Amino acid sequence: MGPLAGIKVVEMAAIGPGPFCAMMLSDMGAEVIRIDRLNQKGSGHRSNVLYRGRKSMAVDLKNPGGVSLTLELIEKADVLVEGFRPGVMERLGLGPDVCLKKNPKLVYGRMTGWGQDGPLSQAAGHDINYISVAGALGAMGYSDRPPPPPLNLIGDFGGGAMYLLAGILAAIIERNTSGQGQIIDTAMTDGTASLLSAFFGYMDMGMWTSQRYSNRLDGGSYYYCSYECKDGKYISIGSLEPQFYALLLEKCKIVDESFKEQFDQEAWPVKKEKMIEVFKSKTRDEWCSIMEGTDVCFAPVLDLEEAPAHPHNKARNTYIEFNGVIQPAPAPRFSRTQGKIQSAPALAGEHTDEILANWGINAEEIEELKNAGAI
Repeated sequence: MGPLAGIKVVEMAAIGPGPFCAMMLSDMGAEVIRIDRLNQKGSGHRSNVLYRGRKSMAVDLKNPGGVSLTLELIEKADVLVEGFRPGVMERLGLGPDVCLKKNPKLVYGRMTGWGQDGPLSQAAGHDINYISVAGALGAMGYSDRPPPPPLNLIGDFGGGAMYLLAGILAAIIERNTSGQGQIIDTAMTDGTASLLSAFFGYMDMGMWTSQRYSNRLDGGSYYYCSYECKDGKYISIGSLEPQFYALLLEKCKIVDESFKEQFDQEAWPVKKEKMIEVFKSKTRDEWCSIMEGTDVCFAPVLDLEEAPAHPHNKARNTYIEFNGVIQPAPAPRFSRTQGKIQSAPALAGEHTDEILANWGINAEEIEELKNAGAI
């Protein structure tokens, strides 16, 4: 099941990008066990999609027996995923030097906001802070008001989890040649900066400015943005290429000669005002009947409740119901080794005995660890 079937992963419980990366690994077929804190506040929730697909055991990492047990599991693993501040794993006795000495083939994936070093490495932060320093937040939003947080898609999940995932997969492939594991230092600031690569190129070519809401792709243009409709709902337009733009004008029944010149940026504000009037003349459904499925590059702006019901998403099973919860299906898709959701989200410590037995820890040792309060 899945292209990563047979890969064993130890996930040190965290929030945000670490769990998302572990979810992706599980969706692709890896066996992922999550090590939660013993007696932590809150034991999780069955609807927490981010924690789907893996089993949980609860360990006291301040107990020497808990640390020894965790190291014993890491010794049997292919991959470790951790998202603590720099130095925490080392202080626990589970740093990369210790783990790689025990398991030289281990891929040791580290997830932080600022990175393992640098002036800010020990500071607290969240997605909004990391994408601010990287330059992404300052490139988005209206020019006359503060930049809005773009959910936590860019730092946590795009620049963080997906770069950690890519690093882990690359290290697994390289290990097939070298026979050795390695450490992956994934910083959300680094990943977010990497996502901005194209825009630094555009700036150097004179095709982009640092002023928000004044460029082709940041809402500044009238042919690549969203508009409100008559019913208060919204649609999005992405008519960048000349042939798509010509079709946009045709579908909107715009015959104004001034619209033939698409790239005159000084005229964008005036043309946008005219387009605002055009799109407010019909409801979102009416515009869908006119434009959806054409080469205008059009789509209705759907909320999280509407998206699963859209015909395209339904036809592809982009969203599925699992254990009574509507959620995104595993992605991407594979022709031979398609992954799947392995299980509903686990409660903290729910599978401690099962995991230890399956990973070769004998019953006597398990009982000793329980008596010592380590698990």
